[in-house]
Amino acid sequence: MSENTEETIRIYTGSDIMAEALVGRLEEANITPILRDDQQSGVMFGYGNKFDDQVRVFVRKDELAIAQPIVDSFLKETEE
Repeated sequence: MSENTEETIRIYTGSDIMAEALVGRLEEANITPILRDDQQSGVMFGYGNKFDDQVRVFVRKDELAIAQPIVDSFLKETEE
């Protein structure tokens, strides 16, 4: 496994609304997540609606220990 602390880990996959809500909680804990929305990217680059409506949320590997309890709590509250 790489020792690169800039490496990212996917912590959530779901709708854009739920991903944005999770991002808000992570930002409150001074974590800056990365969102990846393949559907939006596909539209921007002419692929149309080829991708499913899923947004992925990533955090840096060194922030995972702080982020995971937030994600767990979020999933429990939203029953995802």
